[in-house]
Amino acid sequence: MNLIIDIGNTQIKAALFENHQLVKLFTSSKPEIDFIKEIFSRTDKIQNAIVSSVRKSPEELVSFLKQQCGKAIFFNSEIAIPLENLYESKSTLGYDRLAACVGAYGNHPNQNLLVIDAGTAITFDFVNDKAQYIGGCISPGLKMRFRALHEFTQKLPELSQNDDFHLIGKNTNDAIVSGVQNGLLFEVDAYINNLKNAHRNIEVIFTGGDAPFLVKSINNNAILAPEIVLEGLNKILEFNLLNHS
Repeated sequence: MNLIIDIGNTQIKAALFENHQLVKLFTSSKPEIDFIKEIFSRTDKIQNAIVSSVRKSPEELVSFLKQQCGKAIFFNSEIAIPLENLYESKSTLGYDRLAACVGAYGNHPNQNLLVIDAGTAITFDFVNDKAQYIGGCISPGLKMRFRALHEFTQKLPELSQNDDFHLIGKNTNDAIVSGVQNGLLFEVDAYINNLKNAHRNIEVIFTGGDAPFLVKSINNNAILAPEIVLEGLNKILEFNLLNHS
C-alpha cells in the first residue's frame, strides 16, 4: 500500500493507494508530522510513501517516513517522472502542478491536456500528446482576488464566492462578486480558447477547491478531477519503484 501526501498552502491531503486505486482519503490542517503519525496508527499496511509540499521541506516528516517505509520519496526536481519536463526553471516549478499533469496524462494518454488547478492561486499547465510538460501560467485565485480588493482599498468589504451573481452588479457587494467571479471566468475561458486555437484536441481538466464552481460556470467543456494531484504523485512513486528498485 502506498501513502501519498500533498502538503498545500492551507491544508494537507493524504491518501492510501492499493493496486493503483485510491482506497482512503484524509485531510487535515494539523502539523504534518502529527497528522501522518495518526494515519500510521490506523494501519500497518503502508509500504511506500511520497511527499509533495508547496511549503518548506518537511524534513522531520520525511525522516519519519524513511524509518517506517521500504521506500520514501520527497518529490523535487531530481525525482524521475513519466513525462519529459521542458520547463526552463525546473527547480522553481510547483511540484503539485507537475504531479497534477502526471496524473492527468496517466488517465488521458496521447492527448493534449490543459490542467487547471484552482486553489489559492490558479495555475494553468499544458502537456502535449507526446508526453511533454511544456509549462503554463499562474494567476491569483478566487479568494485572493476578493481579499486583494479588501486589503488594497479602504472601503470595500472582503466577500466570498457566491453562486448568485450577474453580469452587472447593482450595489457594491454585487459589483464586487460580479467583477471578481466574471473576471476569473472570462480569463479562464479566454485562456482555454486561445490554447485551443494553437493546439487541436485539447482535454481540459480541473482540480482544486474552486474547481467545481469554475467547471459549472465556464463556457467550455471540462473534466472535474478533484484528486488528480494525489493520483499523479502515486504514479510518480510507482514509476520510481519500477525503474529504480
